[in-house]
Amino acid sequence: MTESNGSDARDQRDQHEQAVQAGRQERMPDWEKRFRAPRVSLPDWAEDAPDRSLFVSNATGTYELYAWDRSTGEQRQVTDRPNGTTDGVLSPDGAWIWWFDDKDGDEFGVWRRQPFEGGADDPAAEGLDASYPAGLALGRDGRTAVVGRSTDEDGTTIHLVRTGEEPVEIYRHRESAGVGDLSHDGSLIAIEHTEHGDAMHSALRVLRPDGTAVADLDDTEGGTRELGLEVLGFAPVDGDTRLLIGHQRRGRWEPLVWDVATGEETDLALELPGDVSAEWYPDGSGLLIAHSFEARSELFRYDLAGRALAEIPTPPGTVSGATARPDGSVEYLWSSAAEPSAVRSTTGGVVLDPPGMRSPGSVPVEDVWVDGPGGRIHALVQRPQGTTGPLPTVFDIHGGPTWHDSDSFAAGPAAWVDHGYAVIRVNYRGSTGYGRAWTDALKNRVGLIELEDIAAVREWAVGSGLADPGRLVLTGGSWGGYLTLLGLGVQPDAWTLGIAAVPVADYVTAYHDEMEALKAMDRTLLGGTPEEVPDRFEASSPLTYVDQVKAPVYISAGVNDPRCPIRQIENYVKRLEARGAVHEVYRYDAGHGSLVVDERIKQVRLELEFAERYLSRRP
Repeated sequence: MTESNGSDARDQRDQHEQAVQAGRQERMPDWEKRFRAPRVSLPDWAEDAPDRSLFVSNATGTYELYAWDRSTGEQRQVTDRPNGTTDGVLSPDGAWIWWFDDKDGDEFGVWRRQPFEGGADDPAAEGLDASYPAGLALGRDGRTAVVGRSTDEDGTTIHLVRTGEEPVEIYRHRESAGVGDLSHDGSLIAIEHTEHGDAMHSALRVLRPDGTAVADLDDTEGGTRELGLEVLGFAPVDGDTRLLIGHQRRGRWEPLVWDVATGEETDLALELPGDVSAEWYPDGSGLLIAHSFEARSELFRYDLAGRALAEIPTPPGTVSGATARPDGSVEYLWSSAAEPSAVRSTTGGVVLDPPGMRSPGSVPVEDVWVDGPGGRIHALVQRPQGTTGPLPTVFDIHGGPTWHDSDSFAAGPAAWVDHGYAVIRVNYRGSTGYGRAWTDALKNRVGLIELEDIAAVREWAVGSGLADPGRLVLTGGSWGGYLTLLGLGVQPDAWTLGIAAVPVADYVTAYHDEMEALKAMDRTLLGGTPEEVPDRFEASSPLTYVDQVKAPVYISAGVNDPRCPIRQIENYVKRLEARGAVHEVYRYDAGHGSLVVDERIKQVRLELEFAERYLSRRP
């Protein structure tokens, strides 16, 4: 009788807690639900144990790694750290999960590994000191790894690590480089490097495990290195020396097969208009093709024997990742601006559906093409349903700069739309997905070229009647935050207020404080160091124009950020303070953004409140 009463009491308590939680969720605004709703990444799977998978989820309120045994359905949280964990790799035999252990988001740390079934987190590469990661490839023998490291002192080093042995350095260079892949039988190692000094366009080298070179590939054009190469993966067959790579020889990213033993190159010549990436099917008979064009994407299978391309049906929108399974099916992470992301399969249905609150959808995007100084600019527009202009309008500028906005689900823009704003996202020069010339156009006049394109879209938005010229918000994170601060100074009369997250604010100080790989990128973009090309750094630095800023400025910054370090942001803020400019600064204990859901929600709430506070004061 006592046990029964206790059980009934517990059931009633559980039911009450569930009811309370349901009530909280019911009262929660849609924009907050989108951040809190459980999300998952595309699961990675072990080559020799395909029922074992690894994925990232925010199910606990912090983004962490999870192991998934498909044969039993069991899911297990692998990592549990206050600031979250997203960098993890599953060994080909499915026995180990490697994960990168940094300090509070500073991206400087060491690899650890944990048994798939759970257990202690042991050092995975003993003998290697902490560093920034520069790639990782794990061998099928369960004891071999190729580990890339980057430090200010050494540049890039790559090491062969075998369990029970001292690490062996097989590559070193001052310029940036990274591990590409390890062949199926462990006899070949592919790396990407920028020994020529162009961090935007890598060359390739294949090494033996002892560090001796097997083959090199370095695309050139007219005597200058302006064409990039990337490693996509070795053929998944023992003794097969074919390496799948990406190239830019026809002005966009496309795949080809390079036999590193014979030097033979097999150009696929797919004749698709956008950027193309690929990965091997598990039996090596074909390639899974991902095609990105004008902010949407689609999938194909390419049969190597018949040289035939067949479309894999997917809904309109964006495929953020895809993988071919041993049974020939394809799993892919899909979303659109109106529909939240889901991991789907060509066999039908959703592969991984986390329990809990469902994310509300949002409004679809409209495509806009605007004539700009460097060609037609593609912009994506969302507006509250049933509204007509002129509307308060947010220009949400993407980071990168080598990235692009797409027809995919994003909780941030959806939050602005919920609050009555139109949102415009601009794929300015420097963005990917519109050809190599578009991506490479921003060299030397960094920042200023992107702002010319943003200004052209702003002119269209106001002229079309969509945007209220007295209520224009310029915002973005990382490179988008940099363009926000630069735009507020270079175009002071164009914007009502600015909201910059983790920005570059003082380009010279940022260069000296940032991680080594980003120094290499800045030297490529601007043509040298601050000491070698001071005029270019000055022209591209928001600090140069800080005294011209008229609009209220909001800045958020991670105090451990190695990409946009805090000191250079403090320099900019001090200049705002010295002239009594209206500004607010929010500092948080993380790196280049936060992996904690509550922290993300807090930041969005502060941004919305800042905009409401200062836009309401405008005439």
